[in-house]
Amino acid sequence: MNNQHWMQRDLDVLWHPCTQMKDHERLPLIPIRRGEGVWLEDFEGKRYLDAVSSWWVNVFGHANPRIGERIKRQVDQLEHVMLAGFSHQPVVELSERLVKITPPGLSRVFYADNGSSGIEVALKMSFHYWLNSGAPAKKRFVTLTNSYHGETVAAMSVGDVALFTDTYKALLLDTLKVPSPDCYLRPEGVSWEEHSRTMFAAMEHTLAEHHHEVAAVIVEPLIQGAGGMRMYHPIYLTLLREACDRYGVHLIHDEIAVGFGRTGTMFACEQAGITPDFLVLSKALTGGYLPMAAVLTTDEVYGAFYDEYATLRAFLHSHTYTGNPLACAAALATLDIFEEDGVIDANKRLATRMASATAHLADHPHVAEVRQTGMALAIEMVQDKAGKVAYPWQERRGLRVYQHALTRGALLRPLGSVVYFLPPYVISEEQIDFLADVASEGIDLATRTSVSVPVADTRYPGFRDPG
Repeated sequence: MNNQHWMQRDLDVLWHPCTQMKDHERLPLIPIRRGEGVWLEDFEGKRYLDAVSSWWVNVFGHANPRIGERIKRQVDQLEHVMLAGFSHQPVVELSERLVKITPPGLSRVFYADNGSSGIEVALKMSFHYWLNSGAPAKKRFVTLTNSYHGETVAAMSVGDVALFTDTYKALLLDTLKVPSPDCYLRPEGVSWEEHSRTMFAAMEHTLAEHHHEVAAVIVEPLIQGAGGMRMYHPIYLTLLREACDRYGVHLIHDEIAVGFGRTGTMFACEQAGITPDFLVLSKALTGGYLPMAAVLTTDEVYGAFYDEYATLRAFLHSHTYTGNPLACAAALATLDIFEEDGVIDANKRLATRMASATAHLADHPHVAEVRQTGMALAIEMVQDKAGKVAYPWQERRGLRVYQHALTRGALLRPLGSVVYFLPPYVISEEQIDFLADVASEGIDLATRTSVSVPVADTRYPGFRDPG
């Protein structure tokens, strides 16, 4: 059975995520038969290098034998048991290891099923902590412009990517938005650190004015992913931790996308030398095998809920598959690979190769910036380089890069006009060079000619993904 067979069966019954389904009248779906390492293979034998780690999760490659074997052993022993009133070996071992490898002070682990659900847990815990602590007025959240934290209602409320939130404004919480320290927007000649320091003034002002009603500040540390891989300096996080302490406000780090080695350290918060009050992890946690999220917090937060049942202070949040043994097994195998294979050091070499392979694009007449933090690299296409004037979103320039990459055997899924690499850590230097060549060709193609805008194409700004 060929690609066309599976594509038609799919379109008869499926509704795909982050997709205008009408696009598939002209943009073929790609049914995948198998994966191995950095490669995905369709039903006709064509391979695609997975440059985005299948939405940023698959850090050690498809069909990784070490993760697969750990899951197979667990399947024969225990597939699932509810975590209310029961426990099991994999979840205890995973929790112990997460406490050990995360910044000091994070001593309690609560599990959810996915990243958005993990954000909901952190937001609810923070609000509930203040309620239990006799400060019910502290119920608002501060977030950065251009941020993305997921697509459940509270997670959308603390996000600021219009494509995902505008439709649902009537449903969202009332949050406080502070200008992002995004260093793409810094004035010419200003360093990342200087710009990030300058942009912190707005956060300082907001906390000074509103701290009495603020439960927590939530940020994506170092990289704003779905907002276009925009990046900033760790000093912002250092200043934010100090301010949150000074004003009595929780700090939530959403490391769903950037945790587990993506930024050059195991966790992004390490680069600022701080510990958040809540650390939300998902995606790479299970190596891309099974859905799971972990929310780590402190004994102080945990203690605010610890009381006699009749006080009704317990955190009565639950997911059916909380702490699923199979997902825990995948996560334990993933942590084994980090521990045994020197992954963080190896990534430094690969990150250096990513920088050198794409350095020439900084001189491209329609590339405003090539930016990088660890194993995340982004190339910003613009219509006017000098003024950083973006292409109209209706032109969907990134979609042209995506389509070209598929013809060359690569999966690149740009965020609007931002082409990015977020590859598995098992990628080779030669494969990085190949991706750089494909991206260069795609950018040349996408920026060379004018693009007509379909009249009906008015609600979907670019070809973006939520990560």
